[in-house]
Parts: sequence; structure tokens; C-alpha cells
Amino acid sequence: MSLSRRDILALGAAATFAGSAGLARGEEAETPLRDLAKAKGLYFGSAVGAGPKGSLTGSFEDPKYRAILARECGVLVPENELKWYVVRARGPQAFDFERADRIAEFAKANGQALRGHTLLWHHPQWFPAWTKTYDFGPRPAEAAARMVTEHIQTLCQRYPQMISWDVVNETVDPKDGSIRSTFLSDAMGKEPVLDLSFHVAREAAPKARLVYNDYMSQEAGNEKHRYGVLKLLEGFRKRGTPVDALGIQSHIGAENADSFTGFGKPQSKDWTAFLNDVTGMGYDLLVTEFDVHDKGLPYDFAARDAAVAAYAKAFLDQILDYRQTKEVLAWGMVDKYSWLQNQWLREDRKPKRPTLYDDDYRPKPLREAVAAALRAAPAR
Repeated sequence: MSLSRRDILALGAAATFAGSAGLARGEEAETPLRDLAKAKGLYFGSAVGAGPKGSLTGSFEDPKYRAILARECGVLVPENELKWYVVRARGPQAFDFERADRIAEFAKANGQALRGHTLLWHHPQWFPAWTKTYDFGPRPAEAAARMVTEHIQTLCQRYPQMISWDVVNETVDPKDGSIRSTFLSDAMGKEPVLDLSFHVAREAAPKARLVYNDYMSQEAGNEKHRYGVLKLLEGFRKRGTPVDALGIQSHIGAENADSFTGFGKPQSKDWTAFLNDVTGMGYDLLVTEFDVHDKGLPYDFAARDAAVAAYAKAFLDQILDYRQTKEVLAWGMVDKYSWLQNQWLREDRKPKRPTLYDDDYRPKPLREAVAAALRAAPAR
């Protein structure tokens, strides 16, 4: 589906009243999350995918979903549209911005900011196929540096409205805390490609918050991952790499394993120490991909939603208590479009309920938990 400018503007106007998104009775009286966040000096927003209509990645094609975004979100994040495997799928010389441009146009029409995800997903699995056999020639380090520089400059110049960028995403291997190898780091070195990415991003997007983004979490089993991220952040500081913030993806809840039930076990003391170490180095914090994995919880909606909301509220209360936390971004707003629906399935094979709105576009207890956490947060 392609929206004209008139369509987008009309949609933005329609979203100013409740009911356009199928909201529950009385929800029109609720303060939008974007406004609750703004009152505390924060941004609230969500990822949105402009993939095929009807798919998990195609939430933007759903007018009811777009209306929820227009009402609730002060910032939008293209879910996949700026990743290498989408924007450079056709080869090293080609860029495709059609999907990302539609999201950017919608955000502009609705007075929303944009944040960028991601300039470099430094994980070999998520580069386009052509990179597997790409030949950098006789001077690979120089050629790889040119490719990284061109990529970052091209994206930053096309979207100068970005308030923050995930410059590098998921370069730490959770198994041992090491930096992952990719076709770029093989050509120019692990630390050099990361440092170059941030330096180029600083020059190309001088007003944007530059973020290292990763999925280390509070639950047991993340110890090596957290250690590796701290080591990476320490290295950035020692080398003068211009990194402003740590993006904490915040895919909280159940462990991402097929055999697991219930929630993970938060390591409260260790998690607090981790956050203190990060902020103590002068980094800001962002909640970048928030959802709650309810894989092992009972099917009963009331019990499940209550447990999800309580778990989320405790997590958000702690991280929002840090005034260094500047943005809270959900990884989707409606259950049926969540990436978790086709990952680590429930034993009963029933759909999950990991986001703020259910499949009928009605707000859930998780939405109120987020609102309550924002209301309780200290002002930035």
C-alpha cells in the first residue's frame, strides 16, 4: 500500500479522537503516552514495520495501528526499514528507501520525531547475501572504511530529523562477551569499524544522540553479555569514541528458549550495578525495544496480563528512576504484529500478549503499567 500526502494528513487528523483506533470505551479520556513522557522530559514511541500487508512486519499497512501510533507516540522507529538487509538488499551500489520514507512522511504529518535503527547491525547473520562473497580488493581496510562511511553518511543525510541513532547494534557475543566478527571487521579490524561508525555518525548527524544498542538484560544468564557490553563501553571512552548512550533493548520476561516457562529471574543487585557502571561512565540510557515475553504464563488473559503488567512496571520504575534515561520505545504496540509471535512458541501454540494493545486494538494492563511508570518518573 502506498499513501499519498493527503491520505497521511487525513489519517493524522482522524487519530486525534479516540475510536479511530478502536480504543476501549473511555480511553479517549486517557492522556496519550507521548504526553506523559513529554511532561517528564522523555520521549515515548514505538517501532513500526512497513513490510508486506498482513505480515508481522507490516503493521504500518494497518490503519488502526497507524492511528494508535499517531495518538500514543512522540517518536517512531522504522523496525527493519533501515537495516542493511533491507536498504541495501540489491547490492553494494544500491540503496532502497521506499519503505523508510513512508514512515518518515507519516511521522512528519503527525508531529512525531524519528529515531534510526540501525546504521550497523554488527552481526554476520543480518547482512545482505551479497556481503558473504564481497571482495574489497587489494586494500580491504580502506575499501571497507569507504563502504561504512558512505553508508552512514547516506542514511544520516537522508533523515536529518533523527533525534537518535542506533549506530552499532548487537556487536557483543552473549556467549563470552567478545566482539563479533563480520565481513567489515575482517577487512579493517573489530574496534576500528565500530569507532569509525560513531565518528562518521557524529559528523553526519551532529544533533542526534549516538547509541550503542544491545539486548543484555536483568535476568539470570546475561552475566557474560553484560560484562562484554561494559568492556565495550569502557573501550569507547578510553579511545574517545563519540558514544552518547546505551540502548537497553528491554525484551524482558521469559527466557528466549523453547523449554522455558514463567518469567526469568531478575538479578536485581547485579542489574543495578550494571546500570550504575554505565551511567557512571557518563552514558545516557534508552529503553529501545520494550516488550514482555509471556511465553510460559497461563493462557488466562486476566492472570497473564496482570503478571506482565506488574513485571514491566517494576522494570520501568527502576530504569526511569535514572534521570539519564531519555527515551522509552516499545517494539510494537499491538500483539498480533509482535516479532515474538513466531519466536519461541508457547507450548499451547496460542498467540502471545507481549505489547500494550491486544489484537482488537484495545489497551491492556501493560499500557497502564507504562503510563503509571511514566507518571511516577522523576522529571529529566
